[in-house]
Amino acid sequence: MNKLDTAANYQQHTAHRSLAHAAGDLISSFEISTKVGFFPEGHRLAPAALKAAIQQIPEDLGRLPDTVLLHNPETSATGLERACQTLAEMTDAGYCRAWGISSWSPHKLAIDDSQIPRPDTVLVRAGLSAPAPVLEAAEALASRTGARQVWGMAPFGGSAADPLWSTIDTSLLVPPEQQATPLQRVAAAAFALPAAVERLCVGTSSAAHLSEIVHAEALSLRAEMIEKYRGLLRRRAERISTA
Repeated sequence: MNKLDTAANYQQHTAHRSLAHAAGDLISSFEISTKVGFFPEGHRLAPAALKAAIQQIPEDLGRLPDTVLLHNPETSATGLERACQTLAEMTDAGYCRAWGISSWSPHKLAIDDSQIPRPDTVLVRAGLSAPAPVLEAAEALASRTGARQVWGMAPFGGSAADPLWSTIDTSLLVPPEQQATPLQRVAAAAFALPAAVERLCVGTSSAAHLSEIVHAEALSLRAEMIEKYRGLLRRRAERISTA
């Protein structure tokens, strides 16, 4: 559990300094991904602003980040291609080891893959709470850009304490002989929704909660039940679109 995900704008734009202070000398022990795109004055994809933000990260964090992600580029109407090129250039210049795209609503992205350099990572919503258009757009984003890996976020749709998770029989998602808690089964599903998720980004203030989720990665899933669930999501989306 040595991987941390943050963003320049978290905690009112103080997240990097706060993390550096909390981690102290241990900061170099972590693999850190962060995001740029949101500024005090709003969301911007201007190359100059992104470059300045990336150059500021090691000053605030006390070290270079491992991965820098373009934060919710769908928030701005234009500038995606040039912004991606900027992050790729900054990676080549040594400001981070990898770059990628983090999108909460990938179905709102207008991707011209011929103009976008290949990202190392795409970070997208994952899990049972993600609607069909988001899952399908996330897979299309990874495929069209040729992303080397897919990360998932928000597997509980906001909160693992939501009463919703106590009303769903998630035991159908795993083989009957496999022992797992409801929390672990929900987290495990996020590795398959969308397909081929390699890493989950979750937020928690509970070490026990985090430890429980970590074990979800080792669970196997019933592929036929995942596909059946996706079919239900598609039919629901179709009903909504025709209502």
